[in-house]
Amino acid sequence: MTHQQTDIPLIISAGEPAGIGPDLCLGLPRERWGRRLVIVADPEQLRQRAAMLSLDVHISIYEPGNAFTPDALCVLPIDLPGKTVCGTPDPANSAPLLEGLKRAVAGCQRGEFAALVTGPLQKSAINDAGIPFSGHTEFLAGLTDCETPVMLLVGGDLRVALVSTHVPLRDVALQITEERISEVIRVLHAGLVSRFGIQDPVINVCGLNPHAGEGGHLGNEDQSIIKPALDALREHGMRLRGPLPADTAFTPICGPADAVLAMYHDQGLPVLKYAGFGNAVNITLGLPIIRTSVDHGTALDLAGSGNADHGSLHAAIDLAQTLAGQ
Repeated sequence: MTHQQTDIPLIISAGEPAGIGPDLCLGLPRERWGRRLVIVADPEQLRQRAAMLSLDVHISIYEPGNAFTPDALCVLPIDLPGKTVCGTPDPANSAPLLEGLKRAVAGCQRGEFAALVTGPLQKSAINDAGIPFSGHTEFLAGLTDCETPVMLLVGGDLRVALVSTHVPLRDVALQITEERISEVIRVLHAGLVSRFGIQDPVINVCGLNPHAGEGGHLGNEDQSIIKPALDALREHGMRLRGPLPADTAFTPICGPADAVLAMYHDQGLPVLKYAGFGNAVNITLGLPIIRTSVDHGTALDLAGSGNADHGSLHAAIDLAQTLAGQ
């Protein structure tokens, strides 16, 4: 990275301390970033992980308004009361981790930070602590009073958004309503325009059922729910294709598109992760702040091994810098 640094930093959450998030953050001082970076983490836990990885990393404590120390890892401290054993999440750390996220979001809302980049959290550990948590997307939406957060993953030239996110497959059809589809497409369209500078985006929309319902023989949601929602939005000038069979919506036969809208998580994301795993970025559209994230989980088995791939975190930081500069 060779860009001249700007004044307003990015805030990065290290995520689950038993996973690879701390490993990835400890490698950040090796690079030159366009904006200064602040890490939300437990400083002592980072020092322990650095020693495990034989890394010589100087940690400075973040204070608003204070000067940054060159070549140091600047940390906004949280205190983790539980154990931080590689590969073994401790539910006792869940509440402080979420409080750290709340602090980061509040800083973004008041302009202290230009954007939020999130490391992976272990959802099961948070739920084991008795805290309902289905994912960053829903949690951040609640913090910012966002009615329709939209998960968008970006990998190279491919952008994939989702109508439903972290729900069991048996519940997906219940979330496919005309109102929901219309709201998601409006947020996606606005995000493509405002965040990515695409003035007249084209969106390919997947059907719910195989072959987009096969004329009603494989389910009627495609014709009775999805198609009317798309028709109504087309009347407002949106360029939408679909509902398309999901097995062709990503192919050139449907024509070039600025984004593909999938009906559920595992309909769209396997394609994107196959195309760009390790360098893809998760973005939450609809929030009043910029939020990007890695496209992978906590990788508990790699924590402390020195074998974690930094590609997705670096891509998430790069994209956050770009979006913050729009």
